Amino acid sequence: MSDNGANNNIEPELSRGFLRGLFLFESLDDDQLDWILAHAKVEHYPAGTTVITEGEPATCFYVLLSGALRMTQTVSGAEVETTRSDQRGAYCGATRFFYGQNQERYTASVHTLSDLTFLTLPAAEFADRFRTWFPMATHLLEGQFLGFRNADALIGSRRRLLALGELSAGLTHELNNPAAAAVRATAGLRERVGGMRQKLAVLAKKEIEPDLLVQLLNIQDHMVSSVRKAPALTAMQQSDREDEVTDWLEDHDIPQGWDLAPIFVSAGLTVDDLEDVLGRVGDEFIDGAVRWIAYALETEMLMQEIEDSTNRITALVSAAKQYSQMDRAPHQWIDVHDGLDSTLVMLASKIGSEISVVRDFDRSLPAVPAYAGELNQVWTNLIDNAVGAMNGRGTLTVRTAPGDGHVMVEIGDTGPGIPAENRQRIFEPFFTTKPVGEGTGLGLDISWRIVVDRHGGDLRVESEPGNTRFQVLLPLTEQPQT
Repeated sequence: MSDNGANNNIEPELSRGFLRGLFLFESLDDDQLDWILAHAKVEHYPAGTTVITEGEPATCFYVLLSGALRMTQTVSGAEVETTRSDQRGAYCGATRFFYGQNQERYTASVHTLSDLTFLTLPAAEFADRFRTWFPMATHLLEGQFLGFRNADALIGSRRRLLALGELSAGLTHELNNPAAAAVRATAGLRERVGGMRQKLAVLAKKEIEPDLLVQLLNIQDHMVSSVRKAPALTAMQQSDREDEVTDWLEDHDIPQGWDLAPIFVSAGLTVDDLEDVLGRVGDEFIDGAVRWIAYALETEMLMQEIEDSTNRITALVSAAKQYSQMDRAPHQWIDVHDGLDSTLVMLASKIGSEISVVRDFDRSLPAVPAYAGELNQVWTNLIDNAVGAMNGRGTLTVRTAPGDGHVMVEIGDTGPGIPAENRQRIFEPFFTTKPVGEGTGLGLDISWRIVVDRHGGDLRVESEPGNTRFQVLLPLTEQPQT
């Protein structure tokens, strides 16, 4: 960002030539320039000053002569930075002076980032003169402003509702699975605890020796502790071990061994563990002991399922919070992986089971200055487009890598690719290759504006059949915005 504040204490000499050096006034005739000269003032502001406060009466039209500024708006009680600029001739303040009975209130606040100089014009007088100078242009601007405002309100509201509906449906689906699993596991746990009490009563009726009962409890504790260490088995390994355990149970006259075998195998136990139980309790108590231990193992596995389900719910809520950037400043230094992870969670149901997701992340990447919530919108648009291009089947690759002064985020898919004639237009507003009614043509345009205009980065695409990659380049330093 250039800083012209060093010259702010020098009063510029206003003249026709000086005004024609500003792009706003370069085409005005001499009489028009003389009116500007008669009504303009030059005002200086030190760094850290709030020049314009949102909501106050819009009395002045400001043109930047030197220095740097930032513009903010209040959204849901939080200050959101919308623009930074040090471009000579940039304007702000009562910029809608042409509309209706003049602009009544400032729509944003303006703060100085350095010593700054403005040329100011009285908004009401400038509006009257502007309508006199350019009557047709005024009508066109008013019509365009009203048309865009109404269309933006209708289309924007509709798109937000559709996006919110899709994300809500996906999140509800994702939350429903672990919640239902926790409910099922709780019901099963209640039943297994009741069974344990019954088997303990049966053992007690057989007048089991206290020392033997202590040994049995120790065996139970040892076997329960093995549940979390149980190795992952293939389907063939699981089946073979279940057959071995079933045969052992049948050899020792324990009925319905086929029901008990999957429990012991899932807990990581083998025939050797059952032999150890037999050696400690003997043939007389082996049936009751095995069933009691089976109930204990099932109880532990059900509690683990409940824990996993509730942890999953907590992770989903955390991802939703990260995605929406609740309780976070709009502009901050962020780890791009946080937003990518939360976006993948939010879109999990839309991605579906037929698409393989590859996370190729370089976790050593430094933080970048960014509007995290807006970048999440970019990740959503790019991932959603990739999923749509693959028609629900293929490989989605999300990759991060370092670059020369930037961080690169790449979203790749194995779809049919983007034809060469469309690659030059895909970032244009309202251009879409989707069937009528399935796309607005705004997703990539919005993504482009967020990445390039808001973050000073770049958005590129490389595509061939089976390999389309969108690359987002984010600078490692804060960038001025124009």
